[in-house]
Amino acid sequence: MEVLGIDIGGSGIKGAIVNIKTGEKLTERFRIPTPPTKKPKEMAKVVHKIIKHFNYNGPVGCGFPTLIKKGICKTPGNLHNKWVDTDVTKLFSETTGLPFTVINDADAACYAEMNYGIGKDLKGFVIMITIGTGLGSSAYLDGKLIPNFELGQIPYKKHKKIELWAADSARQREELSFKKWGKRLNTFLEYIELLVAPDTIVLGGGISKEFDKFSKHIKITTPVLPAVLENHAGIIGAASATLKK
Repeated sequence: MEVLGIDIGGSGIKGAIVNIKTGEKLTERFRIPTPPTKKPKEMAKVVHKIIKHFNYNGPVGCGFPTLIKKGICKTPGNLHNKWVDTDVTKLFSETTGLPFTVINDADAACYAEMNYGIGKDLKGFVIMITIGTGLGSSAYLDGKLIPNFELGQIPYKKHKKIELWAADSARQREELSFKKWGKRLNTFLEYIELLVAPDTIVLGGGISKEFDKFSKHIKITTPVLPAVLENHAGIIGAASATLKK
């Protein structure tokens, strides 16, 4: 039950071997920067390098940072437009020679948290936000995943999508304090609360370990909790997604 999980992001592509029974990461995470072009063939080569690094031969679970339907990329997200309508599962399988299960990266992180992390005891309608280059989102209703719940794509004022204004990449790019950025994140969460009225919101991604630095600026009434798997959730959930295939 040891499976390679790969988490693809706008800035880095990471992988590790995971025990998919326990959700335990069995190796150190190995990371390669995402190619600047963010095009399919170049990124597939990086995925292959990660597999070679672990000398791995078996099924691979992959979290991908766009809307994915039956293994096919439907929106470019923060990647190159050439990804649209690309069969990601087929591309990675043909490049590496291994069978792939590809799901949305936020869905992968949510799956990990709901099965192995803070979400194990959460009931009702749970929204998880993965904060990084963008704002990924995923939803669980009564223990079942609702796929491709992309709330970070909501337009906001002059921005094509709110993640361009409120993601951690915006905090770093504009050198915002946690107070200023926390207020932006709170605005995003206000929209979520208004639109879908979740019972709980879980914040994931690497920034979740900094939760204490911005939590006091989150003013919504919905309970907001930091994820416990931090930026490992995507890898763990991706590997575990092979169970659902």
